[in-house]
Amino acid sequence: MKVVILAGGRGTRISEETEVLPKPMVEIGGKPLIWHIMKLYSHYGFNDFIICLGYRGYMIKEYFSHYFMHMSDVTIDLSKNKTQIHATASEPWKITLVDTGLETMTGSRIKRIKKYVDNQTFLLTYGDGLADINMKKLFEFHKKNRKLATLTAIQNAGKFGVLNIGVGNKVSSFLEKPKGESGWINGGFFVLDPGIFSLLKNDDTVVWENEPLEELSRQGQLCAYKHTGFWGCMDTLRDKINFERFWQTGNAPWKVWG
Repeated sequence: MKVVILAGGRGTRISEETEVLPKPMVEIGGKPLIWHIMKLYSHYGFNDFIICLGYRGYMIKEYFSHYFMHMSDVTIDLSKNKTQIHATASEPWKITLVDTGLETMTGSRIKRIKKYVDNQTFLLTYGDGLADINMKKLFEFHKKNRKLATLTAIQNAGKFGVLNIGVGNKVSSFLEKPKGESGWINGGFFVLDPGIFSLLKNDDTVVWENEPLEELSRQGQLCAYKHTGFWGCMDTLRDKINFERFWQTGNAPWKVWG
């Protein structure tokens, strides 16, 4: 099963880092944020990734192009023009890197990778969020409810859009960033059936979090998987510092792998 990661935005609210890096390449513990996200999925057996590139996407391409060398012990004999690999610590990942445009909105980026998901159910997330979600349980929840889309709902008062979750865990409405409200919000880890592509237009302006999710909720085709564990988003420099602090203590809650 494919895992789609939206990694094309500019990340302007953490410009201290993103002046020179795409946000998914901002490091935590010496590894890019996107590496941490992929390790989470990989722990649960999801190793086939599609990364939607945009701002400074070439840096993500270069990172994975040289990943094997980064993670290996090597001897380079310049006199003989030979390289000897001593040990490897690579990952069982297949990675498709897709240029989805510099200014493209999230829904349009998803539309542009349609041909790569092979008309199958797929997972989707953003390139700036971490959590200790059990991805297998999330997927099983999606299969059980038989809806086009499942999102992970978390509680984080007043900062993001609020979900109204009714009988059978169906999302009845989706309100983007209301002021002074609290409740369940979109945590950004999705399971999607290919039927969602019919809600995405062939242009650059479709915002996944607006019309498509709202229409899915109106149709009764959006379910919420309630996650009460750790969740965090690298939105500002303070968030990066907090993630780094977690990692350095050896108690990073999203590090579910060994």
